[in-house]
Amino acid sequence: MALNAAPRRSISRVRSKPLRALALALAAGGLLALFVLPAQARRRPAPVTVTAALAALQRAGQLSAAEYNRYESAYVAARRSYGRLAGTRRSELGGVLANVQAMAATGAFVPSRLPALFLTLERNRAWWTTGPLLGAHARVSVPGSRLVWEYYPGQGIEIQWLGTFGEANGYFLSGHENTAFRELMAEVIPLATKRAGGIAWEYMFQFDGGLPPWTSGLSQGTALQALSRGYQRMHDQAYLTAAQEALGIFQVAPPVGVRVATPAGAEYAEYTYAPADHILNGFVQALVGLYDYTQIVQDPLGQQLFEAGDAEARAETPHYDTGGWSRYDQHEESDLSYHELLAEFLLHLCERTQKGSPLAPAPAPKAPPNPAIPGDDIYCATAQRFTADIHTPPALALLTKSVRGGTRAGVQFSLSKVSAVSMTVSLAGHTVWTNSATVEGGRPRLLWVTPTKAGVYTVAIGATDLAGNHAAISGTIAVKKGSRQ
Repeated sequence: MALNAAPRRSISRVRSKPLRALALALAAGGLLALFVLPAQARRRPAPVTVTAALAALQRAGQLSAAEYNRYESAYVAARRSYGRLAGTRRSELGGVLANVQAMAATGAFVPSRLPALFLTLERNRAWWTTGPLLGAHARVSVPGSRLVWEYYPGQGIEIQWLGTFGEANGYFLSGHENTAFRELMAEVIPLATKRAGGIAWEYMFQFDGGLPPWTSGLSQGTALQALSRGYQRMHDQAYLTAAQEALGIFQVAPPVGVRVATPAGAEYAEYTYAPADHILNGFVQALVGLYDYTQIVQDPLGQQLFEAGDAEARAETPHYDTGGWSRYDQHEESDLSYHELLAEFLLHLCERTQKGSPLAPAPAPKAPPNPAIPGDDIYCATAQRFTADIHTPPALALLTKSVRGGTRAGVQFSLSKVSAVSMTVSLAGHTVWTNSATVEGGRPRLLWVTPTKAGVYTVAIGATDLAGNHAAISGTIAVKKGSRQ
């Protein structure tokens, strides 16, 4: 096993919110414990175990005896290893075991899902018994495999499908790594799960409130892009078939698929478990994947799916431009990496839909003529603005003119983008108050516990945005006579 010396930046969202607590606890020795439920619920019949779920599939003729033995042996071996481990190694393998057990208990064991699920269990058993401890979100590789794995604390190492298909695109674009591309696809295609009338590459771990198995419009769109490119160059029918089947989730609503119907067309959700999260970078990359697939395969269904998403994206995109920075979703501004990523994805969509754009398009591989897909300059213009934002200092203006003495006052100012802001208040050259915070753009306030002494105080405010651009202003605020509350 190998740990990447310099893990690549992940383009999957890693949020600050804690992961949802495990639905199942592991008792001593690694056996499945009780669900965390009220006492009266514990008297209900015990949930289906992993062994029972596998046996039921074998009895139904959906698993061969060899498959049953392989999966059951992997599970027993993981439980035994869990019982011998301690500390982080024990908790990480335990988290993976808990996910497997929970999926068995909830009826999520279907034959097509088991190869990826039990591969994940086997890789975690090997890693946590022999591999090094990892830093959060480290990317790792396994000898003899080209899959990309990522460490999610509490969930072990998991197949990072977005990173894996990104790796495949890298092999394609290099122009000389066709063998590596074929090797990766030979691993990837058998690990797809039948889902939404087609296939999908699923995540088998808990993330930001979502329980496994779930999938993503972002990773699936990148899969479409890689598979159709592989078919274009290598004429392998397996790539075309997989790409065609991968359209399924774009036709079906969550939680099975990612299609969210809108008045304009359709939005493709980043997470099947969170259709209300409107994350623009994932949506745009899904459209890029649909566009490339349609251009190469000339599939009317692909064009229909793209056009529905394109209509919605053109309506949505302006709402993600604050005038000084980008929004990650409908609630918060992007961090620097996601701002840069969104600008890059919008540029890719601009290049595809606006061939006459002043933004220079990247060289495109030879392909059949573009289908008649409508474009809109909104992608190009927004990409240009977001790129300019990276080099533009924040705009600041002091709004508060007077405050009452002896109070917990808020000094309000206008700010064009998320920034680290510092404030210094002085009187006759002597500092009387300082405060700092990282705040989003708008009209935020910083606390000032005002003195009882009336007077005109100088306020200096400095702001440094996420890209390191700095701006500073100063002004005065009159403190009116008052009494401390």
